[in-house]
Amino acid sequence: MICERGPCAFINGTVQLIRDCLADGSSMQKLYCSASSHISERISVLTSLRYYLAAFLAKVYTEVDAIGEDLVKDVESSVPSLLVAINDLFLKLEASIGQFHANRRSGSSVDGSYSHPLLFAKLPEVSQEGYQWTDYEISDAINLIYENLHRLDSYLSVLVSKHRKPRTVTLYWMRYSCGALGISVCSLWLLRHSKLMGSSDIDNWIREAKDSTISFWNDHVEQPVLAIRNELFETFRKRQKGVMEREEVQLTADSLHRMLLAFSEQTVGKKFPENASDQEMLEIVMTRYEKELMHPIQGLVGGELVRALLIQVQKLKLDIEEAMLELDQILRANEINFAILAALPAFFLSLILAMLVRAWIKQDTRAEGRGRVARIQRRLLLVEIERAIMQCQSCKDQGLENDAQCMYGLVLCFLDSLHTVVEGHAKATGEWICLRQDIIDLAKPGIPTEHKLRIAWRMERVYECLLPSSKRH
Repeated sequence: MICERGPCAFINGTVQLIRDCLADGSSMQKLYCSASSHISERISVLTSLRYYLAAFLAKVYTEVDAIGEDLVKDVESSVPSLLVAINDLFLKLEASIGQFHANRRSGSSVDGSYSHPLLFAKLPEVSQEGYQWTDYEISDAINLIYENLHRLDSYLSVLVSKHRKPRTVTLYWMRYSCGALGISVCSLWLLRHSKLMGSSDIDNWIREAKDSTISFWNDHVEQPVLAIRNELFETFRKRQKGVMEREEVQLTADSLHRMLLAFSEQTVGKKFPENASDQEMLEIVMTRYEKELMHPIQGLVGGELVRALLIQVQKLKLDIEEAMLELDQILRANEINFAILAALPAFFLSLILAMLVRAWIKQDTRAEGRGRVARIQRRLLLVEIERAIMQCQSCKDQGLENDAQCMYGLVLCFLDSLHTVVEGHAKATGEWICLRQDIIDLAKPGIPTEHKLRIAWRMERVYECLLPSSKRH
């Protein structure tokens, strides 16, 4: 109540709170009572307005529906009677809204909202029975109805603006004020570092931001994408030479085989075939190596210890080269994965931007949009129509004709909103003709409630613009 009604209300409310606190110490209790009275008064006025306007709309629609067939058969007598009936409804609405003036409390928190009462223009009385209206009189009566509508709109715009919930700017004026103050401080700070004050800081920051952006683009977008492209369209044979090639490993393996073959033939004293197993010959080398280690000095001078050591070094070299070859193949096979990992930041950034653009294009926050949220709002609007139809029938069953007319007027308002939000979608899918007829049938006062509920149920399950997203697929 103090912080969400603008700066003037904030100052006045704070001063009044301090006065009450200094006077009798019951400032918070008075604040609670003031808040309750402030809100309840506005809710009461807006609820009454909705009641009278919905009933007025229902009566006008009923009159037009009742005289509609007569307008086709006998225009000269039906149009004047319709204009007179609508004029009488305007006068009844004037008397209903005029109760706000009579029931206004002296301590109302809404100042000036009732200073100008609602007064409609009246049709001139015609006392002669069977009097035929001229075209000029009919035109004046129609213009008079338009004038009354304009007066009603002007009066309601003032009355509703004074009783409705404060605007977003008024509710969050403190945040906006702090934001404006922060922007002002930032502007002064930027001005201090700009060329106007002889500083080159902003230019340096812009240049650094540009270099960072270019570096990010090259490291996380351009180079990874090029690497992925190369990996997809080039084979391993066309790649650059790696750390270790298979030919080099084969040369080492052949050299080790020859060394093992020569050592084994000399040690055993027999001829080995060329395809002899390296493992078998390596066992001979290890056996000779163990014997030579028993007399290391003799083995170094005149034995085979040195040759056995060199063969083991060659075997160790072969194992290392084979491991390096496998590691190189693993790295080559995962180059595309590394490139994809490098491009992930740019991918997620692009995905977020795409989602924001999609939400902006579809305008999901309104029922006219094409997204899931807009579809849910349209289905909820149809639910409100069904609820209002059932409440209207319930009021009729209880004998509350005025309340029934109010609910029927709300049904018409909801149908008008549904008509507006689904027209474009239904025309795009070719369903508009049938859907429009169902909306008209729901608005007809002579159709039974059970039939209207069946129509609403059919609309929920048949028309694509009203189906849930899961059932569409």
